[in-house]
Amino acid sequence: MFGVVGCILCVVGSVGIVLHAPKEREINSVEEIWHFATQPGFIVYSCVAVVGALFLIFWAVKRSGHRKMLVYIAICSLMGSLTVISVKAVAIALKLSFSESNQFIYVQTWFFIFVVIICCLVQLNYLNKALDSFNTAVVSPVYYVMFTILTILANMIMYKVIYLRVNLQISLHDNIHSLFTPR
Repeated sequence: MFGVVGCILCVVGSVGIVLHAPKEREINSVEEIWHFATQPGFIVYSCVAVVGALFLIFWAVKRSGHRKMLVYIAICSLMGSLTVISVKAVAIALKLSFSESNQFIYVQTWFFIFVVIICCLVQLNYLNKALDSFNTAVVSPVYYVMFTILTILANMIMYKVIYLRVNLQISLHDNIHSLFTPR
């Protein structure tokens, strides 16, 4: 019974996220997405994700990886959040290259391809270890939730969705406040 309730909650949560997602910006070059990726906030997130994954790989896996499923899943999810950003950059490069503007002349495109390859290899390795060591019925939902949360967080940091919403709320508050304030 709890499995059914969990599945329903996952579907409802996913639909809620999709329905309330902000509109994406139109990106016209790999250099533009590179600009977002090299902002201090996303660089900090990327470093924390990589250092966290390396810590888990070299320290936590040896100590408790075979007993605690979250170690393997955290590695997969951290790398997965970086994979999604990089895959989006590669997809934009492919789309633009097929239209007219070759994006494969830029080093940034090849960097994103390199990140996709490395992150996917790490993800697959530790996801297989998690599936070999633990029940698939438990690994899949936990991985789904953790991967989704970290991917949304990475996108929010990269595209500064948090700052845009806060600025929008502040400006709306100021405008509404000025309507009702006597001059």
